[in-house]
Amino acid sequence: MSVRVPRLHRTASFAAVLGSLALPLSAFADSTTITMLPPVSVTANRVPTAAGETGSALTVITRQELEQRQTHLLSDALRAVPGVAVNRTGPMGTLTQLRIRGSEGNQTLVLIDGIEVNDPASGSEYDFANLLAGDVERVEVLRGPQSALYGSDAVGGVVNIVTRRGAGVPRIGAAVEGGSFGTAAGRASFGTGTDRYDLFLSGQGVTSDGVSVADKRLGNPEKDGYRNGTLTGNAAVRPTERSEITVTGRYTRFRADTDGFVGGRGAVDDGTSTAGEQYFGRLQGKIALLDGKWEHIVGLTHGRQQRDYRDAAKTVTSRYDGRKTKADYQTNLTLKSGPADHVLTAAVEREEDKAISRSAFSSFDRSIGSTGLVGQYKLGLFDRLTLTGSVRHDGNDLFRDATTWRTTAAYRVEGSGTTLRASYGTGVKNPTLFELYGYTATYAGNPNLKPERVRGWDAGFDQSLWGTRASVDGTWFDQRIRDLITGTGRTSVNMPGESRIRGFEMGLSVEPLDRLTVRGSYTWTDGEDSAGAELVRRPKQIASLTVNHRFLEDRANANLSVVYNGRSSDWAYDPFYNRQVVSLTPYTLVNMAGSYALSEGIEVFGRVENLFNRRYQEVWTYGATGRAGYLGLRLSL
Repeated sequence: MSVRVPRLHRTASFAAVLGSLALPLSAFADSTTITMLPPVSVTANRVPTAAGETGSALTVITRQELEQRQTHLLSDALRAVPGVAVNRTGPMGTLTQLRIRGSEGNQTLVLIDGIEVNDPASGSEYDFANLLAGDVERVEVLRGPQSALYGSDAVGGVVNIVTRRGAGVPRIGAAVEGGSFGTAAGRASFGTGTDRYDLFLSGQGVTSDGVSVADKRLGNPEKDGYRNGTLTGNAAVRPTERSEITVTGRYTRFRADTDGFVGGRGAVDDGTSTAGEQYFGRLQGKIALLDGKWEHIVGLTHGRQQRDYRDAAKTVTSRYDGRKTKADYQTNLTLKSGPADHVLTAAVEREEDKAISRSAFSSFDRSIGSTGLVGQYKLGLFDRLTLTGSVRHDGNDLFRDATTWRTTAAYRVEGSGTTLRASYGTGVKNPTLFELYGYTATYAGNPNLKPERVRGWDAGFDQSLWGTRASVDGTWFDQRIRDLITGTGRTSVNMPGESRIRGFEMGLSVEPLDRLTVRGSYTWTDGEDSAGAELVRRPKQIASLTVNHRFLEDRANANLSVVYNGRSSDWAYDPFYNRQVVSLTPYTLVNMAGSYALSEGIEVFGRVENLFNRRYQEVWTYGATGRAGYLGLRLSL
């Protein structure tokens, strides 16, 4: 759902996952309410901003949409966001990359409850493979250069994930499901809250025998299993009406059979696997002074992500450990003078990134620190025009200091249901520790890399139609990257000149009948490096369609979703790891989901994924899951 326009936008036993599901359990009463337009964004300007005042392109996915589609892995829901391409190297549990508007995966900043989760030991990129959707309340996808607000990792955009909070009387939820490929999943949660405190705890898990990671059509028959257990929790106390202390934690443990990769053949069955753990936590304090007009927020976060790569004999061949610690302070001052509203924001952030690698080929232990200073001014005039200007200065322990900026505008045309919007921003993406120092048997780091420099703009509109029953939006974007870092197959280098990515995004939402919604999106992207070569794993065309119908007095729900990925390219490697471009075939995936409430607090559900058993590759020689069906039960107490 868009902020402006609603749109699409194994050895563990079954009992071991019975108390933990990749679906959030909502009370029966929750299914009777649909929020068509989220009122504010918390990502676009680092302060709550009304929908019509957001000049950047932003899409919001709500918990209700995730439930209606019965989303298991959050990355599957992101496939329907305009401008977003998702690539998974095989079935569930394998490396999953997200690219916004043709930017590379490590050019997107990912936040979970205010915690930056990009992994310093994995190219400063977040792997979406192990992110289950069961505790997610809301996702905001902000597109375009956002370094002025969020720093180096945000030159392509930001994905902000907000998990559920406790509210009301104590409530327990539980759910289980099972289905194809020996898959079992479960979830349990507890939540409560008052004006003075709130608490939410959740456990979810999944185990699956899986299918071959290496495409079985190329002679790879073995099954590759996956297991994931995730615990999350958050608690808040409010000593006074205008103060709050919050603590948030998240722990994930996973294991995935991954298969190997060799030059000439690509992905092959070889019995390799990956196991790891992730720890994330944040402590935050907030207080508002001057009748709530002057807000102060201080926070401390820490994250650690560990991965062991193992051979067929289960011997650890390499180990990666990425750690990120950050302290931050932000203050917001809100003023009003006549027809003008002013919001002044200032922030300071200190971040330490550390990457440790141990393998048969190399070992390194490197860290890098940076300090960021942020300033922003938001001006609202006559309840129609909103302007923002942002600037950020980053001091880096390794690279030259950098200053980036961003400006946005949104104008609401009175009486026509039209909003016009535009944004322009610059960004700097520093080389990652792995690109600088890390290497494997086939890749060597390059300590002479320079930061990438980005500038980009977008312009678009949002238009309401048929009263409030229909809306359409469109956005044209253009982004330029100098000194683009690219791999050669053996190392990374800066490309001379300027690379360009441009495209168009379009969204449509219609409610032709009460309780029937139709949402669609389309994106065309044209990305080339400075030599004129097409950027890989960026489909030129992406489209999605979701139809949802609630009926039988809201006791039943039916959902149909379609995702189309057009032709894209990828790298193929010969036996000596020299590479050439290959083309990946377009594909369309059709999923169906349905649920029925037997009574208040008891609901059965089921879904079919890849209904037409489409065989496809998102990454060269890596297979994907065929048709799959699942059934489950949700309870609420």
